[in-house]
Amino acid sequence: MTDAAPSVRLAPPPAMFVAAVFTSAALIFSVQPMMAKLLLPLLGGTQAVWNVSLAFFQAALLLGYGYAHLLQKLTFRRQLAIHLIALAVAAIVLPLRITSLMGEPRTDMPALWLLGALALSVGLPFAVLSATAPLIQAWRARAVNDGSEPYALYAASNLGSLIALLAYPVLIEPVLTVGVQRYAWTGGYALFFVLIVLLALRLRHAPDVAFSEADEATPPVTWRQRLIWLGLSALPSSLLLGTTAYLSADVASAPFLWVGPLALYLVSFIIAFQTRPWISPHWALVLQAALLPCALLLTPFPTHAAILQGAVHLSAFFITALVCHQALVARRPTAGRLTEFYLWLSVGGVIGGSFNAFLAPVIFPRVIEYPLVLLLAAAARPWRQPRLNNYQWAVFVTGVFAAFVAVVLAEPRGVKTEAAVSLVFVVVACAIMRRHAVVYAILLVLLLVGAQSAGQRAEVEKTWRSFFGVARVSSINVKGLGGEVRMLTHGTTLHGAQAQNPAFRCQPLLYYARNTPIAQVFGTKGAQPRPMNVGVLGLGTGAIAAYSQADDRMVFFEIDPLMIRLSDDPQGFTYVRECARGEVEFKLGDGRLTVAKEPDASFDILLMDAFSSDAVPAHLLTVEAIRLYLSKLKPDGVMILHLSNRNLELDGPAQAAVAAAGGSALRQYYTPNPNSPPLAETAEDVLIVGRSPEALKPFRNDPRWTWPQAEKVRPWTDDYTDLFGAMVRRLKERSRIFGQGD
Repeated sequence: MTDAAPSVRLAPPPAMFVAAVFTSAALIFSVQPMMAKLLLPLLGGTQAVWNVSLAFFQAALLLGYGYAHLLQKLTFRRQLAIHLIALAVAAIVLPLRITSLMGEPRTDMPALWLLGALALSVGLPFAVLSATAPLIQAWRARAVNDGSEPYALYAASNLGSLIALLAYPVLIEPVLTVGVQRYAWTGGYALFFVLIVLLALRLRHAPDVAFSEADEATPPVTWRQRLIWLGLSALPSSLLLGTTAYLSADVASAPFLWVGPLALYLVSFIIAFQTRPWISPHWALVLQAALLPCALLLTPFPTHAAILQGAVHLSAFFITALVCHQALVARRPTAGRLTEFYLWLSVGGVIGGSFNAFLAPVIFPRVIEYPLVLLLAAAARPWRQPRLNNYQWAVFVTGVFAAFVAVVLAEPRGVKTEAAVSLVFVVVACAIMRRHAVVYAILLVLLLVGAQSAGQRAEVEKTWRSFFGVARVSSINVKGLGGEVRMLTHGTTLHGAQAQNPAFRCQPLLYYARNTPIAQVFGTKGAQPRPMNVGVLGLGTGAIAAYSQADDRMVFFEIDPLMIRLSDDPQGFTYVRECARGEVEFKLGDGRLTVAKEPDASFDILLMDAFSSDAVPAHLLTVEAIRLYLSKLKPDGVMILHLSNRNLELDGPAQAAVAAAGGSALRQYYTPNPNSPPLAETAEDVLIVGRSPEALKPFRNDPRWTWPQAEKVRPWTDDYTDLFGAMVRRLKERSRIFGQGD
């Protein structure tokens, strides 16, 4: 009998190792969307909250992996004792909550405030839990020593992560309030602690030596290997954040959108670490060659075909992550270097995530990092390539010419059919040249340049970028508005416009045009004999300031300092400076937090018009938010909820929240005049709310305003939101309209 036999007999059963890594992974990946959801109301609902949070969790993961690696220098029993103590100490922050030690969010340094809040609120338990997977794999490799592959436990860890992620938007978020989630997570942490205690009791019979002593015979790891590990882990990490930001820009910052890319990221790990992978490395390379050019082709265009674009980008991200992770697995070291391997993977993850969350917003004026990293992903393909034959040279030259044609035919106000067809030729050329890495990469670069040129719909004069998104000022010529019209785009959504001709400069456009529901409210309330006190959540171009009359007071509650600068910038918009006849002031910060500081019963009109690209921050539509707004209205005051949204049905939750808060509401869906000039007005979905039915009396006899008759849904609260349900209802609504059109 070998010396290993006693340790094999006394070792814990495999199921105990699997249960421990599975539970820790489930806790790690369920806490990420939960904590980001808790933080969103404090930072305006921007998707950057998730990007920075994810970068923080990657850094905490690195800390945990580093801790696991350092423990290998200690004897086995000391490792067990230290890890149990660390788990117990980390429990002091439970149940989880957002710390008050950081004070209110800093709008001048939101990312730093967010990192500090996460570190104090969840950093300790997350880092200790993240050490579990490499630690337990190393423990099993030493304690059991039966020749089995310890890396298989990594697949179990990723499976637990995947199940927790998918359960969050489907089961946890729609059913459990955030308060219940916090206590349920605490219970899971206690269960995991018990599992580790039981595992430690069974492992106490293992040889009590430092793992570093047992690893002396393993071959050393070269710096070339480490750098390859670093690059192959950084690419998919960066793409994870880039894909999530791209998909969530026009919908909402919500767990059901965050977890999709992260779940695919984990699935790619699971497949890569399989002994017989579901998708072989050969087919992964073939699929990546076809999907990368398709994704690059679509990146410059707004997400009107959300399902098609989502499918293409998620598929390209998943296959690219799989290619990178399979290349990592092919280069993994022996079990003796296991913790070092995971440590470098984690370093790469931090580099990739930090690039998107912290560096890219500073060095790029617009969100170009996502397509750039897609381009870099071609470097993960094999570089050994045969010589080009005459046919392949012809394909390459055709692809170059087609990309050039697309750039030449692109126009500021649209995309010609010939330009689109030319780009398709480039995609086909990329697919044919997939075995030639350098040529393939050149074609991808040309494709991106052509697509970016063709996707530019207006002449962009200037671009600004902040933590809260990307703002672009552009202009087009509109004859019916006196010539040049300057537009503000946030993300991919038009937020406002202003004519530059002095005769039209103070004429509100788009959502604020004279006949729109928002303008109707200002017209009706403005007829009252007393000056108005108006509050506006969300600044945009400041067009609503044109309705300010002498002696009126208008307060804009704006979270993004960039928007305030644009309202007083010669290259921006002049509604506030030139068109407002009353007093206008700005208050910087999240709408709810700043409105809460205003005196009760002080506003005649309170307009909720805050958007991040096309998404309304969900925390501004909860029962608690509506109750706050109502408390700030005068008895005859009204609140305007602007609910226009391409991807979410917000009427139902908003009406339910109004009813639960004790308010009374009227609704109007406005269809613009088809004969009006471009940009003069647009469709609009608005709810007006009063503290009582009497407050809405001036509007009840207007046939344009109707009593709400939306689908009955559960009201959103600070503890409960269902953005996934809102998206499903919008899809159903579109299906009904499409069916009626047929």
